[in-house]
Order: sequence, then C-alpha cells, then structure tokens
Amino acid sequence: MLPNANELEGKPVPKVTFKTRVNDAWKNVTSDDLFKGKTVVLFSLPGAYTPTCSSTHLPRYNELAPVLKSKGVDDIVCLSVNDTFVMDQWKRDQEAGNITVVPDGNGEFTQGMGMLVDKSDLGFGKRSWRYSMLVKDGIVDKIFIEPEQEGDPFEVSDADTMLKYLDPEAKPPEPVVIFAKPGCPHCARAKALLESNGYKYDEITLGKNITSQTLRGISGAGTWPQVFIGGKLIGSADDVQKYFDVAKKAAR
Repeated sequence: MLPNANELEGKPVPKVTFKTRVNDAWKNVTSDDLFKGKTVVLFSLPGAYTPTCSSTHLPRYNELAPVLKSKGVDDIVCLSVNDTFVMDQWKRDQEAGNITVVPDGNGEFTQGMGMLVDKSDLGFGKRSWRYSMLVKDGIVDKIFIEPEQEGDPFEVSDADTMLKYLDPEAKPPEPVVIFAKPGCPHCARAKALLESNGYKYDEITLGKNITSQTLRGISGAGTWPQVFIGGKLIGSADDVQKYFDVAKKAAR
C-alpha cells in the first residue's frame, strides 16, 4: 500500500547517492546536492520512453518550467527507476533542457519515499509510482500522489496542478506556433513581435514535408507567416500586430 500525503509532508526526503554521468564520467549526486537550501519541484514516473511520461508528463513540466521558476522554484527534477544512460538520452530526445533528470537506478530514493511498486506483470520489475512534490530545503512541503488503482493513473501529479498549488491565480502561457519560411521578412517581423511581447513559440518551417498547400489546409491562407496563439489562428504579421494592439488597449 502506498503512503498518503499526510505521512510524507513535513518529512525529509530520503538520503541517497545517485549514480549519474557528466561529460562521459561517473559522478555521484546526493540528495543534499539536489535539495539542500533549495526549493525544488520533483516529479517521479514509471519509466523513460513510456507513453504518458513521454507525451505529457515530462513535456508539460519542461514547458511550464519558466513559470514555475517565476514562482520561487529553483529546480525541476524528473526522477525514474532507470539508469543514467537511459535518462540522459531520453532528456535529449525530449529536448527537455529545463529539467534535471535523475536516475534512481536501484530504486533507493523511490523505496525511501514508499513509492516503489511491482510492475513485473509488464516486465518492468520494480518501478516508481507516479507522484510529484514540492520540496523545500530537503523537506516535503506538498505531495501529489496518483490514486492507487489499476493501470497508470495520471490525474494530480501534472505540471498544471503543481503550478496551481504554487499560485492559484497563475495562468499558464498560451501555446504559440508560427508557420514561417526562410528569408521571409514578414516572418521575421512576426517572430520579433512575439518575442517583444514575451511569447515563446514553436516554429514550423517551409521544407520537405511542409508546403504552401499544408499551410492553406491548416490556416485557410497561403501567405507566410501564419501565427496561432492558444489554438486560435491570428494570421499574418499585420494580424499579430493588431492582436497585441487590441490586448494592450483592453489592459488599460
């Protein structure tokens, strides 16, 4: 049976030495290295490369990392009962530069948290139950443990729940996508407008698999760029300028 939040909150995290690799050399990292004198968000998951972990859990924490850090968080740690080679490669594949990945290869930290579970029916052996926690100077301040039920529940250990705990009024940044093509001055202008207004964006560039036909199919327009904010089509660089002008007037 898993522990409940009341059993863990206010208690110190397990004292463990993690075996990691830095610049192709082994390096021991201790619990104190990770938590002492810091405010840390840690989320733990069943395994690198597994579906929910790769599609949602890690990517969303990576996406919201700047917002979490603006709320006083020093570091965001992803822990799994995997070895350092797997964790490091997964981080690279996920382009999760905002996250510190920690290999709990022997499951010592996870066992100390009472979160080590048997997933032998899947061929996984011992793995971590999914949870997240806010740790202040090595003490568990708040923990969100997924309900103990069949499968791999993912209801409370997500990044948005943690952000809401840190600041109930926080509004996550809207996702922004720009369809652009190399050498396009209007595309450069749209990107400059987004950046000057504090918006980070994903860029989809004209190339082998992205054509003007693709752009028309998605946006209904064949001119570059086309910008989407929060899933809504804003349009060209001129449309982006109007969007921000309207937002500024409404804020006055």
